[in-house]
Amino acid sequence: MKCVRFEDKRTGNKRIGFIDGGAIRCVYGSLQTYWQITDETFDMRDVRLLAPCVPKQIICVSFNYKQHADECGAKVPSEPSIFAKAAHTVIGTEDNIVWPKQVKELAYGAELGIVVKKKMKNVKPEDVKNYILGYTCANDITAADLQRKERQWLRCKSFDTFCPLGPWLETELDPSDLGIKTYVNGVMKQNARTSDMVYNPYEILSYISQSFTLDAGDLILTGTPEGFGELNEGDEVTVEIEGIGKITNYVTKE
Repeated sequence: MKCVRFEDKRTGNKRIGFIDGGAIRCVYGSLQTYWQITDETFDMRDVRLLAPCVPKQIICVSFNYKQHADECGAKVPSEPSIFAKAAHTVIGTEDNIVWPKQVKELAYGAELGIVVKKKMKNVKPEDVKNYILGYTCANDITAADLQRKERQWLRCKSFDTFCPLGPWLETELDPSDLGIKTYVNGVMKQNARTSDMVYNPYEILSYISQSFTLDAGDLILTGTPEGFGELNEGDEVTVEIEGIGKITNYVTKE
């Protein structure tokens, strides 16, 4: 099932629902606790899709594809290597990625995003499925020049608009072997499969939960494959993941 957050173009109200053919069937309640599908529907033409989650935390994994580690001259970590992005980085499909004045080099990075369903702590890999609400396309935008200069990655990853997500959450998906691609101005730049990951999604979430609590709505980014590269002003960048869909965003200068 495809779960969406959307804005009614007529009223500006923000709602949650599930895709049903060419329409969205609205949901009453909370996806993390209790919810019920209603008979209220919206035509897709009458809504603007929003980022499918509003996370408190965004936890990311670096060098989780060997080929990407190789192209960066880095070693594959002996255990998942994690860092964070600020939550206010999230935007939806068709929104603009704003290139900050402080940044000289801007880079894309397609990633499989995972949204947590309920509080998880010390969860075994084989039990992680019970804690996943759904999967989404993500673009881990990075200030590449600051990343090379600074030892900590929080700033280079956390400028506003640096985490495009969408177009929805796919709640019924096996994440073990999905195609993941990036296109810049229609030219393919990344092309890999999630089966190429060093640590699979269940291992990643379990590992994080051994260190600190993940809450409902938190977002986990599982790493970008080979082909991580630069963007330019005016570029159109698209991330596509098999079984989910695709998001497109546009680069504008601050």
